[in-house]
Amino acid sequence: MHRPIPIEKDGDYRYVVSPTALPEMLAPAVIYADEALIKEFADDLTLTQLTNVATLPGVFKRVCGMPDMHQGYGFPVGGVAAMAMPSGAISPGGVGFDINCGVRLLVAPVDPTRLGPRLERIVEELARAIPAGAGKEGGLKLSWTDLDQTLTSGSRYVIEHLGLGLEDDLDRTESGGCLLAADPSSVSPRARERGKDQLGTMGSGNHFVELQRVEAIDDPEAASAMGIEPNMLGVLIHSGSRGLGHQVCTDHVRIMDARMAAACVTPPDRQLSWAPADSAVGQAYLSAMACAANYAWANRQAISHAVRRTLARLLKLRASEIRLVYDVAHNIAKAEEHDGKSLLVHRKGATRAFGPGHPDLPQEYAATGQPVLIPGSMGTRSYVLAGLAGNPAFGSACHGAGRALSRSEAKSKFTGSGVRRSLTESGIVVRCASNEGLAEEAPAAYKDVDRVVDVVVRNGMAARVARLAPVGVIKG
Repeated sequence: MHRPIPIEKDGDYRYVVSPTALPEMLAPAVIYADEALIKEFADDLTLTQLTNVATLPGVFKRVCGMPDMHQGYGFPVGGVAAMAMPSGAISPGGVGFDINCGVRLLVAPVDPTRLGPRLERIVEELARAIPAGAGKEGGLKLSWTDLDQTLTSGSRYVIEHLGLGLEDDLDRTESGGCLLAADPSSVSPRARERGKDQLGTMGSGNHFVELQRVEAIDDPEAASAMGIEPNMLGVLIHSGSRGLGHQVCTDHVRIMDARMAAACVTPPDRQLSWAPADSAVGQAYLSAMACAANYAWANRQAISHAVRRTLARLLKLRASEIRLVYDVAHNIAKAEEHDGKSLLVHRKGATRAFGPGHPDLPQEYAATGQPVLIPGSMGTRSYVLAGLAGNPAFGSACHGAGRALSRSEAKSKFTGSGVRRSLTESGIVVRCASNEGLAEEAPAAYKDVDRVVDVVVRNGMAARVARLAPVGVIKG
C-alpha cells in the first residue's frame, strides 16, 4: 500500500505537493503533467517516491517530476532534484543502475523513402555490426590500460586513441563526453571485469538503434543550426554504461546502506540510500559514477562509429557526412549552477535542456539552445527540441514517452510476434533477437509521447524543433 499524496493544481500543466502536506518534506514536489497524466502517477509509488526525495538533506527549492515519470528504484524515473553543495545528499537511486543511459542522434543526407529494399539490408548490417542483448559481450577488446583511460577520459580517449569517431563529435556531446571527477581506482574489480568487453554494445530492455525519417520541421532556423533537414535519414542510438554501470551502482548502494545503518539513519524508503556529497563515501560514489558516465559516452561513441562505417559503406557516403547532432545523458548527477547557487543536480530519466547562451553549450548552439532528444516508444515518432532559458526544472526536460505498463504487464498483454507484425505492417523494419523483448517494449506499454512533449513545451522547458518517424529498429 502507498500513502495518499495530497496534490494541488497549480496551473493547467503543473501540480504541487506542499511541504506542509508531509512533515518530513523539506521542499515542495512539483509535477509537470496534464489531467490525464497526473491520474496515472497515482496508480503506483511514483508520487510517494518523488515526495521521499524531498526529504533528502540539502534539497534546494523543489523536486521536479517530468510528464514521463514512473516508478523507479528510490527516485522515480523522470525525477529531478538539486542538492546544495558541498554537503547536500548524493543518492545512487537518483541516478539509477544504468548510469548515463542516454541518446545521441546522427543525421545523413539520404532520403529513407528512396531506399526501397536496401533499407532491409541496412538494418541487417547494422544489427550485425552492433552486438545487442542482455549481458552481451562481443564489443571492443580493450586492454586494462585502455579501459582505465576510457573511464578517465570518456569519448575523447576512444576518438583520439582508438579512432572511433570525429573530433567534432566532442563538441556535440554533453560535457564533451567526459566528467572530470573520474578516478578508475574507485571502480571495483567486478565492475571493471563486466565492462572490459562490452564497449560498443547496445544491451537489452529499451535500448535500441533506430533509423528514422525527418518527417516535419517545427523551427527551421534551429533545425538548420543542428544540420537537420526534411526527409533526412536520422539514426537514434540509445544505450548506457552496460554491466559496468550497473555494478558501480550496486557496489555503492551497499556501501551507503552500511554507512546509514552504522549511523542509525533510516531513510523513508530503504532504496533511498544517500551520503553527504563531500563525505568520503559520497566522493567515492561520485568518482565511480563519473567513470561509468564516461564509459557510457565512449560506448555510444563506439556504436556511432559502427553506424557510420556501415552507412558509409552501404550508402556510399563519407563518414563526415554522417553528422552527430548531439548526445545527451538521462541518468546522471552533475555539479551545476542554478539561481546563483552551486548545486548537485540529480537527473534520473530526465534530459539536460540548457537554453541559448549557456556557457556549457558549443558555439554552434549558442543561439538555438541545447538540442534535447526525446525518443518515442517503438513505432511512434521522436522529437528534437531546443532548451529554453528560464527553465523551471533546473535546466531539465523529459527523456522519452515514459512507461505506462511494467515489463511484466506488457508481456501479459502483448505478444512479441504481434508487435513485430504490427510494426512490419506499418512499414518499419524490425530486428530483435527476442520476441519477449518486443512484447516488453510494445508501443502501447508507453505513454503518448506527443502529450508528454506538449507538457514540456507548455511549461517552458524546451521548444519543438523537428519530428522524426521510425523506418527501422534494432533492439537487444
